[in-house]
Amino acid sequence: MTTDAHYTVRQLAAAAGISARTLHYYDQIGLLQPQRNPDNGYRQYDRPAVLRLQQILFLRELGLSLEEIQAVLDRPDFDLLRALEQHRQALLERQERLARLVRTVDRTILALKGNIAMDNKELFEGFSEEQQQEYEAEAEQLWGAETVNQSRQRWGSYSDEKKRQIFAEGKQIYLDLVAAMPQGPTSPQAQQGIARWHQNIRYFYEPTVEIMLGLADGYNDDPRFAEFFERIHPGLNKFIRQAIQHYCRLL
Repeated sequence: MTTDAHYTVRQLAAAAGISARTLHYYDQIGLLQPQRNPDNGYRQYDRPAVLRLQQILFLRELGLSLEEIQAVLDRPDFDLLRALEQHRQALLERQERLARLVRTVDRTILALKGNIAMDNKELFEGFSEEQQQEYEAEAEQLWGAETVNQSRQRWGSYSDEKKRQIFAEGKQIYLDLVAAMPQGPTSPQAQQGIARWHQNIRYFYEPTVEIMLGLADGYNDDPRFAEFFERIHPGLNKFIRQAIQHYCRLL
């Protein structure tokens, strides 16, 4: 794209790989508002609008909501160059993590084909305590500092052996839920698995029904969690969400 060109909704949607409906929605909520062609009144996008759309798509890729993106882009001190540098660093870090996940998926495929042996520990490679800290920061925004501080205190009180036991228990719960998938999310087998999941969470904090339902949505909607569960078994994220929702209705 040249610096002085203007683009129609259809042209920009095609270039960005999104739908025209998405651009109309961004216009409707004030996130990306086009100019109007003085000759025919049609929407048209200039170079600053194109660059803003790029930032929107970058930030969406990093998991921000549209409300958060608008707040970032509309800040008086927003610096496009600095933002691009930060995006680049974040993408490099994600690339490294995805490369580890790809290697794990490759080994899983080979294991399922019977070409190599693979233990349950390897199924969960690519996830770290650093990511747990990232999730804690997000949880603090959702559920408040008290819940997160409670979790940190409980976790810090455990020995290394106890921590390994808790993680191993959690991993086994997810594998057992995979085995329950043919029976359905409301089956006794699935609900027993969710009850064990509920107890496992108590190692960290006392979860309310609201928190459990929020976790259920996060497992399904957050790309990181969805990717994690899909790697264990296709459709597991959706299955767990339905099972948790049923479990909470019965509490």
